Amino acid sequence: MLSPEDIDRIIQMAWEDRTPFEAIEAQFGLTEDHVVELMRKNLKRSSWRLWRARVNGRKTKFGKLRAEEVDRFHSARQRAISSHKIAKRP
Repeated sequence: MLSPEDIDRIIQMAWEDRTPFEAIEAQFGLTEDHVVELMRKNLKRSSWRLWRARVNGRKTKFGKLRAEEVDRFHSARQRAISSHKIAKRP
């Protein structure tokens, strides 16, 4: 069973554009389908729709589709996410 902290971290990783599903699977043992299910259960409906639209077809979320020069998991411009809420920039 996943702790609330683990769920929060998985949601954070799923929102990050450069974190592939393979990294989530390696760290938490959840496949892409399990991550999608977890996101559906833990996000508001509108947030779920935004996330699915964002992830659908995004090459950086899938290790096999990533360009070889991409060597980090998240963008330096990625906003901090905690407790399922995107923090506002200062």
